[in-house]
Amino acid sequence: MTLPERQLANAIRALAMDAVQAANSGHPGMPMGMADVATVLYSDYLKFDPTDPKWADRDRFVLSAGHGSMLAYATLHLAGYARPTLDDIRNFRQLHSPCAGHPENFELEAVETTTGPLGQGLATAVGMAIAERHLNALYGDHLVDHRTWVIAGDGCLMEGINHEAIGLAGHLQLGRMTVLWDDNKITIDGSTDLSTSEDIAARYAATGWHVESCDGHDPADIRRAIDAALADPRPSLIACRTIIGFGAPNKQGTSATHGAPLGADEIAAARKELGWTAEPFVIPADVIDAWAGFGARGKELHAGWSDRLANNEKKKEFEAHLSGKAVPGDAFKAYLDGLVAEPPKVATRKASENTLGALTADIAALIGGSADLTGSNNTKTSSTKPLTKDDYSGRYIYYGIREFGMAAAMNGMALHGGVVPYGGTFLVFADYCRAAIRLSALQQQRVVYVMTHDSIGLGEDGPTHQPIEHLQSLRAMPNLLVLRPADAVETAECWALALAQENRPSLLALTRQNLPPLRHDVTENLCLKGGYCLRAASAARKVVLVATGSEVSLAIDIADRLEAAGYGADVVSMVSTELFDEQPAAYQADILPNDVLTVSIEAGTTFGWERYTGRHGLRFGIDSFGASAPIDDLYAHFGLTVDAITPRILAKLGN
Repeated sequence: MTLPERQLANAIRALAMDAVQAANSGHPGMPMGMADVATVLYSDYLKFDPTDPKWADRDRFVLSAGHGSMLAYATLHLAGYARPTLDDIRNFRQLHSPCAGHPENFELEAVETTTGPLGQGLATAVGMAIAERHLNALYGDHLVDHRTWVIAGDGCLMEGINHEAIGLAGHLQLGRMTVLWDDNKITIDGSTDLSTSEDIAARYAATGWHVESCDGHDPADIRRAIDAALADPRPSLIACRTIIGFGAPNKQGTSATHGAPLGADEIAAARKELGWTAEPFVIPADVIDAWAGFGARGKELHAGWSDRLANNEKKKEFEAHLSGKAVPGDAFKAYLDGLVAEPPKVATRKASENTLGALTADIAALIGGSADLTGSNNTKTSSTKPLTKDDYSGRYIYYGIREFGMAAAMNGMALHGGVVPYGGTFLVFADYCRAAIRLSALQQQRVVYVMTHDSIGLGEDGPTHQPIEHLQSLRAMPNLLVLRPADAVETAECWALALAQENRPSLLALTRQNLPPLRHDVTENLCLKGGYCLRAASAARKVVLVATGSEVSLAIDIADRLEAAGYGADVVSMVSTELFDEQPAAYQADILPNDVLTVSIEAGTTFGWERYTGRHGLRFGIDSFGASAPIDDLYAHFGLTVDAITPRILAKLGN
């Protein structure tokens, strides 16, 4: 007997009600409202194999409205995935349960991306859609032919990142991306009329999207709208008119169902309203069987795909491309040898460009881009032609002035697989990207942020563009590797390190101004240890100068002055505090001993450097905003010169 689709959808509603009630915390309204849409999506459209959540050619499904996480957990369980189990769902929002308050990609294999910060899921999905089109252009429909589906709420469409994301998707005509908008006209505060009156459909249409609408509780109308979306070459928005908390007779359609348990009485009334007689956390066998059938179709598609892959002449190349390995090759080695033969005096942003020239020749998975600063970030190479709506095989994306959208899209590309993304902007604009950088770190994704103009060294553009607090605030973020190289060799080493980080993002902080060559040996990647002794003291060591980036050459000059005064000074290049902190205690103690004066020098805030200098050390930096002036005048003004720093060190030493 064929079960009514409403009954299949009610299984989602029941699990959502019961789990939120058991946790006494959560958001039942969205899963109950979008249950019919999700059921149609899983039954007729979504390509998935529950026995292999990481099948390369599966459709990507993103629950951008992550607060409605029980929609994801319920559908994954019903569709036959090994996790979450019913016990997992019973422990919704509890410690060590994979059913976290918001979906986490590192908790459940079938969760494509961590969502919760509204709008980022949709923007991440844009990156997934880009990756699909790129790989399709390389390997064809036989191996890469899947879609990206998003369920988004009103909040996702209100967030500013939505503007950036849909503009990029429309411009690139990502027609295999479909957004199912939970158009329930409710936010936490109440009706959306309280805060917005814009024509969302018109906004999407203006950015090059195809727009449909449907009754989100009518399966036939939902299918009609999805079919129309699939037939259109543009990305599609489907406004699914729904009732939040559908089935809860006294609370549906109100914000009362958004972010709180329904309560025992309302759940009992909802069960009666929906005709759902099963006990809490019990799914009738016929419902289980019907949902299992949805996954059976995907298993057949997977088997056919596996046969095609086995007989494809590009099989090895395809598997290597998707392996996630990004190992520098012959071009990179030749470049390193050239740095030793002819040490260049260049800005580290230029050194990064030169490094990328070799890396993008070696590694086909590298896809770069910039938020309208290509000529300043130096992120494009001869190997990276533009990725456009007419040629998705390109490896360089012109993101426009969309820093946040760029960062989120890079997360999506990394999560999709087959792409190692990097993208550039000015370091000060890391603030625009920060929420997406945080999700890169939380999701353990290899995304490389190329952040140039990393200090007052950028000069006349002034304090709006001069980073002060940025480096230390980024270093405070868990699982983010911040790298600030001092010359061309260190820049190359930092790129190699960034690509080796398969479970965390990296941020390269690079200079606008030229820096002298300091390293002349590339037999070992010294940056691997985070901080290392670049030059040892000649006289008896009394001081350790710890510097980063452009200030390392300044530290060398200060050390010369100290040595001339009879005080031995080590110079430590602290490329990455994160990597240094990961070294054995004995190594750290050898580099930064307790019996000498430790001095930090960085053209940014001194906040946090006491961690290495101790309370009695010295910290030279900038604890105010910058100023507009030529670079030499700025360094003199802020006391970051040999003449300003050396006397203070000598005074501390008692001279």
